[in-house]
Amino acid sequence: MTDKKVWLITGAGRGLGVDIATAALASGHAVVATGRDPERVRAAVGAHDDLLVLELDVTDPASVRDAVRDAVDRFGRIDVLVNNAGNFNAGFFEELSPEEFRAQLETTLFGPVDVTRAVLPVLRRQRSGLVITISSTAGIAGQEFCTAYAASKFGVEGWMESLSPEVAPFGIRTMVVEPGFFRTELLSPESTQYAEATLDDYAERTEQTIAGWKSMNGRQGGDPAKLAAAMVRLATQDEPPRRFVAGADAIATVEQKAQDLLAQAGAYRDLSSNLAHTDA
Repeated sequence: MTDKKVWLITGAGRGLGVDIATAALASGHAVVATGRDPERVRAAVGAHDDLLVLELDVTDPASVRDAVRDAVDRFGRIDVLVNNAGNFNAGFFEELSPEEFRAQLETTLFGPVDVTRAVLPVLRRQRSGLVITISSTAGIAGQEFCTAYAASKFGVEGWMESLSPEVAPFGIRTMVVEPGFFRTELLSPESTQYAEATLDDYAERTEQTIAGWKSMNGRQGGDPAKLAAAMVRLATQDEPPRRFVAGADAIATVEQKAQDLLAQAGAYRDLSSNLAHTDA
């Protein structure tokens, strides 16, 4: 790949997607900024000679295919795919409807899967490229009120980890970004939908959790512009990290999860180590 790369970014109409597009353009790259509302994307990112704004809904495969085709028609290649589009269906598992749970998976798991499926043939032909998918610490450690979101992000982690060795022989690299709490729009009313409170057993905890998260919106410690700049920097390396744990709070979460896994693996080591057939 040359120093100037072509970036295709989903969810570039607001939040982190805008910062990634801005950082990539500022570093001299060409950007295909996509979103469900192209006018919103154009207004958020601004005008630039190396910018192409396209409509792309990650839950609409035809929209995905059209955007990838138009990106290649304009720039001739795609070097960096950023699977960034997302939302948040929050609530206790029993109060999340099956439709809400599936909708979360459609956007934040199957959305990146479908976009990547459309882009990979381009990258294989080039024998180069980088697939970046925005995960979350919710893909490392689950917590209450996040069953649907964590399920999608745990899925992202396993999918990307397994994809990496499949595409490496073609010169394609992968990177999962695992942010902690950044001051994006994820907790805003536009991005977060709360399950309807229907069960008295959860009512008090639901009220407390929603109040806590709403009070956190706009006050998260992480700076998304700095995260975007870090991603652009890492993307230029010959061997980008397979995982980028983003934020001091994210590092603490990953370290604690690693300790917990080691403790859980060792707790019943003797019992677990004696489960083989006796003739093995």
